[in-house]
Amino acid sequence: MSLGALGVVYGDIGTSPLYAFRESFHAGRLAVTDDAVLGILSTMLWALVVVVSIKYLVFVMRADNHGEGGILALTALVSPISRLGTPQRGSGLVLLGLIGTALLYGDGMITPAISVLSAVEGVELAAPALEPFVVPLAVLILIVLFAVQRRGTAVIGRVFGPVMVAWFTTLGILGALHVASEPGVLAAFNPLHAVGFFTDQPGSAFLSLGAVFLVVTGAEALYADMGHFGTRPIRLGWFTIVFPALVLNYLGQGALLLESPDAIDNPFYRLAPPSLVVPLIVLATAATVIASQALITGAFSLTTQAIQLGFLPRLKVDHTSPREIGQVYIGSVNYGLMIACIALVVGFGSSSNLAAAYGVAVTTTMVITTLLLYRVAARQWGWRSWQAGLVISGFLAVDFAFFAANIIKIPVGGWVPLVIGGAVFGVILIWRSGRARLSTKLHEDDPLPIERFIASIQEHPQRRVPGTAVYLTRNASTAPQALLQNLRANEVLHERILLVEVRSAGVPRMLPAARFNLHELGDGFFQIRLTYGFIEQPDVPAALAAIVVGRFGFDPTDAVYFVGKERVVSGHRGLRRVPDTIYAVLHRNATRASDFFHLPPDRVFELGVQIPI
Repeated sequence: MSLGALGVVYGDIGTSPLYAFRESFHAGRLAVTDDAVLGILSTMLWALVVVVSIKYLVFVMRADNHGEGGILALTALVSPISRLGTPQRGSGLVLLGLIGTALLYGDGMITPAISVLSAVEGVELAAPALEPFVVPLAVLILIVLFAVQRRGTAVIGRVFGPVMVAWFTTLGILGALHVASEPGVLAAFNPLHAVGFFTDQPGSAFLSLGAVFLVVTGAEALYADMGHFGTRPIRLGWFTIVFPALVLNYLGQGALLLESPDAIDNPFYRLAPPSLVVPLIVLATAATVIASQALITGAFSLTTQAIQLGFLPRLKVDHTSPREIGQVYIGSVNYGLMIACIALVVGFGSSSNLAAAYGVAVTTTMVITTLLLYRVAARQWGWRSWQAGLVISGFLAVDFAFFAANIIKIPVGGWVPLVIGGAVFGVILIWRSGRARLSTKLHEDDPLPIERFIASIQEHPQRRVPGTAVYLTRNASTAPQALLQNLRANEVLHERILLVEVRSAGVPRMLPAARFNLHELGDGFFQIRLTYGFIEQPDVPAALAAIVVGRFGFDPTDAVYFVGKERVVSGHRGLRRVPDTIYAVLHRNATRASDFFHLPPDRVFELGVQIPI
């Protein structure tokens, strides 16, 4: 599992040595002096220690939601869950979590683009004549990368893992060789060099901080991918392989610059002897392609959680591993990311241009994660408020420093992830609001309690036909419209009728024994509520077949399924009609309930109704 995590989780953070040191000097417009080298290097090393090793690996990953990570899982952990399965309205924590989730999509589109571009641009060192083919080749690699996602992270991890072992080993060896020749670079471990750097050159140091942040950009994706591999494999991989290799390589680049300041044009490739540059370019190309994986799998995880919690429309989710429930693939998200990444590659044209747009959104998400972590420490872990405040304020100081340094990137490309994140956040708000209004409208249209309906059936008996009818409903306490329509149209009822309500919980998984709540209503009617975790894919026939209580036993071959198919239309005019229309489009294009709940297609009846909201 640790080997697989190297290939999926650490690709992004593990390829930062390619450009982070160089971009830090360029961003701050710094001369390559001993003080600047040791100052930037000290800032990088302590950023890795504080942000990744301490904040994320020790504290944030401890705030798992029954094994699942990511900002949305964290939001579900700290927020109350309502009866409809979504966090209660008015919660500022929910709003923060949704903003952070949306912004991750923005940076998730930039990571594959900048990783692949930086890989392909290495070809220019060996063959400058190939420069016109850099963008087309990057586009081709992206197409192949997204095409293999369907195979799942387990398969991809097994392929990528050995490559990343070779990559991190190479990083460590190249760095160690130069550290041995210039041991004075070890002075960068003293944080006073970072403090002195910011004291002596505050303006340039602040500008360079936005590029220094590149060394920790994969930390949030690391947390989001926790459910794919588990906490222990990820921590083991970091402290035994990734962290030592990164530290050695950054120290090696610093040692090289202390010896040869003119190596700043490309300090990473200058670490290698000339005869090994081409093999290093090949290995770096493979590693930077792999770096895209962390955000892609993180986007799949976040989307699955958002669907189950009711923040996004239903999408087709494929589970790619029979053993690990957290390993999923979502085709629509995969190809949406692919189109966005290709557009970014073509639009920006180089990794340096994309670096200017990188980091704005993810620093905001990191700040939100830290704020939510305070709630977990104070409410879940039993810390006293002053203890939680002391630890969290330290993390926030670092987060806000990176946030401020990245904000200045907005005019030169940083607006791109913000626009993408804003669009995703708008979709989330529209879907959440429309879903709530639709539920309210359906409740108003279904005022007949199921007990009264059964009583009326007993007073005026209807013809009953053999078999079982399963009615999926949003509220099993009232008679569904599909049931009333079927009775009016066909004037018959089945011998046994199951009213099934599917709910989402604020935990990733439900124990089988806790999944169902069954109540026999009499006269062949049963009220059943099925509860699923926010990473589980609902399978209604399988859940019903697993219920054996008293006289209740479900035979899937004896059942037909009735599903209400709502056609939503706007009930407003003017500007208020716009969000209604967007929600109607999202609702119309969502995965059909019969597919989402794994109903047998040849035994499903859909009964349509038009609903104004």
